[in-house]
Amino acid sequence: MVKRIRRAAVLGSGVMGSGIAAHLANVGIPTLLLDIVPRELTKEEEAKGWTLEHKQVRNRLANQALERLLKQKPAPLMSKDNIALIETGNFEDDFHRLAEVDWIIEAVVEKLEVKKEVFARVDEVRTPGTIVSSNTSGISIAAMAEGRSDDFKKHFLGTHFFNPPRYLKLLEIIPTEHTDPDVVAYMKSFGEDVLGKGVVMAKDTPNFIANRIGTYGLLVTVREMMQGGYSVGEVDSVTGPLIGRPKSATFRTLDVVGLDTFVHVANNVYENVEGEEKEAFRVPEFMKTMLENGWLGSKSGQGFFVKQGKDILELNYVTMQYEPRKKLVTPAVEMAKQAKGAAAKLQTLVYADGDRAGTLLWNIIAPTLLYTARLVGEIADDIAAIDQAMKWGFGWEQGPFELWDAIGLEKSVRKMQSEGRDIPSWITDMLDDGATSFYKTENGRLFYYAPGGYKTVEENEKVIHIRRLKEARGVIKKNAGASLIDLGDDVALLEFHSPNNAIGADIVQMINEALEEVNRNYKGLVIGNQGKNFCVGANLAMMLMEAQDENFFELELAVRQFQQALLKMKYNPKPVVVAPFAMTLGGGAEVSLAASRIQAAAETYIGLVEVGVGLIPGGGGNKELYIKRLNSLPRGVDVDYVKIAASVFETIAMAKVSTSAAEARELGFLNHRDGITMNGDHLLYEAKQAVLSMYEEGYRPPVRKKVPVAGESGYAAMLLGAQSMFHSGYISEHDLKIAKKLAYVLAGGKVPYGTEVDEQYLLDLEREAFLSLIGEPKTQARMQHMLVKGKPLRN
Repeated sequence: MVKRIRRAAVLGSGVMGSGIAAHLANVGIPTLLLDIVPRELTKEEEAKGWTLEHKQVRNRLANQALERLLKQKPAPLMSKDNIALIETGNFEDDFHRLAEVDWIIEAVVEKLEVKKEVFARVDEVRTPGTIVSSNTSGISIAAMAEGRSDDFKKHFLGTHFFNPPRYLKLLEIIPTEHTDPDVVAYMKSFGEDVLGKGVVMAKDTPNFIANRIGTYGLLVTVREMMQGGYSVGEVDSVTGPLIGRPKSATFRTLDVVGLDTFVHVANNVYENVEGEEKEAFRVPEFMKTMLENGWLGSKSGQGFFVKQGKDILELNYVTMQYEPRKKLVTPAVEMAKQAKGAAAKLQTLVYADGDRAGTLLWNIIAPTLLYTARLVGEIADDIAAIDQAMKWGFGWEQGPFELWDAIGLEKSVRKMQSEGRDIPSWITDMLDDGATSFYKTENGRLFYYAPGGYKTVEENEKVIHIRRLKEARGVIKKNAGASLIDLGDDVALLEFHSPNNAIGADIVQMINEALEEVNRNYKGLVIGNQGKNFCVGANLAMMLMEAQDENFFELELAVRQFQQALLKMKYNPKPVVVAPFAMTLGGGAEVSLAASRIQAAAETYIGLVEVGVGLIPGGGGNKELYIKRLNSLPRGVDVDYVKIAASVFETIAMAKVSTSAAEARELGFLNHRDGITMNGDHLLYEAKQAVLSMYEEGYRPPVRKKVPVAGESGYAAMLLGAQSMFHSGYISEHDLKIAKKLAYVLAGGKVPYGTEVDEQYLLDLEREAFLSLIGEPKTQARMQHMLVKGKPLRN
């Protein structure tokens, strides 16, 4: 039986080691972070009179890593409080403490001999049964374990996290022939269920899966750029979102990763393969010159791009001078931008013969697809693992084989053959067998092609795909903004699918219809979706149009209907669990706050941000955040309503948005009953389980009761804070007007302190304030600016 991981240790406190320690702390695992003992004192240490024997000196490297974790952007810690779970030490004084932990992760320098020395020491002190792994990005796992004890080898494997560990989903697990299959199975489920990772099983080959293909694709792109006479900026303008890759595209990605890191990874393959493949991993001379110059990218201030004033310049790799950034604008690019869907965009581009962008992209994509196809069986057992690795590790929207399906397997192979490209025999055999795509879906299940026929894509039971669910079971009811779907086990799912999942009349209507349907036929309701963001708020364009046309009666009706739908949801007899993730702003936060319970993805960025467009929340958000803060206080304590109202006022007036679900709890958007899901792919499953457990426990909706408010004294206190900010020049006159309205609503109007008021009264105050503000020209100017520019206007 495999030992459960309750405590861990990370060896090496560099960027990766400290990042892994931070992520372990994020999931609640106490972690020991060790590094080498410094051999010299710093000037600051000398000034303090410390010696090389001082504990702070000996632990300096790990302690400095901890300090960096608190300053890094994006933050490696989901809450700064999590740092308390990381204990620092050093390799000389604390190595024996590895006997106390259940998992030891090595993240020292990428040199085989150094790693072997570390593991020899680990083998001497570890408790039998302790799992040991290396976070190497490509060194042989088997070679590291040579000479170690049998128990060590049984419990040893590669666990390759991608940087930054908190944000990049991929975890490549690389077992050796000696690794116990039970250890492999345990680490896979632990990686998915506890660490929230997308786990892919990789073979022990140079650079494993994602770095092998990603590095090849980047080097192909560089060579094609040089051969075709394209510029760095031109390449980046067409190798990003246009083809389903991250905004950082090719060279901006290299600047973020660091040229030194990239060259190290490329050289690792170069030194371990032969022939034509070896040549493909040869780093071009101009990149070696950049390395010698120290032009490493973001970490050194310049790389393929450099910022000069407000301008971003691109490197001319011929002259090694920086020039204004260029974009590749061609007929195919313009047509692709108009095309609907990823497949149509890609086909428009790769088959645009004679078009500069089309030629570039075909000559990048075709060799990368063929190279990947040749590696099936060598780097991973199946195409699904390769596709998942590229999506989770490099942020591709489609893996190589999914992309191949999108451009059309038969058509692309014909084009490749006409150009004399070598097609792997398993693909020509596949086409001869009549299989024309790598993937197919039947009855809501996904299958991938493997020699001999299609096989089911094996996934964790907690992964739910809404699209496949709809294909298999259909839809209960739908309109343009939302669909009601049977989630199984007598639980229904309300999915938003309006543009940006913005809330309009259609979604409000579906909330009401969903509650009626659930109360008749289901145990409860989950509100969730699998868009880019959960919900970015109300339909701003629609509201602005109505306000400019002075249709205040229609606006008042729309706001009232949204308020009533959420009030109905709050007191619904069956449980309603909202599953927010990513951006959950404005109306999205209000929907969440009205739920029986929230099951939030760990990466949930929730906030009531309406002041940014000159408004205050209008769907009950002010009231619900205030009530949630009130209810979070222990029973029997003296409650200071002014203090609570002021803290809610600060959260809303400053448009505070959580940077994680853990921080959302600190801001009061989540309480102790609400859940947090580490793995976003498991969010709907865990929300559904929450509904079922509430139903089985005999769920009763909250009892409707009056709300004690801060009244006039609270209003005065909040106003005083806002006026001092205005007089200090921090906020504008219009900001002050918004703050006064918000303070009035949160205080419950001009009533005595402690007055108990009805929720409807608070909703009426909120709606009146919202409508008065939306009629203001300066608010309308803010709304217009947000719609056009995508950022707030200060006026």
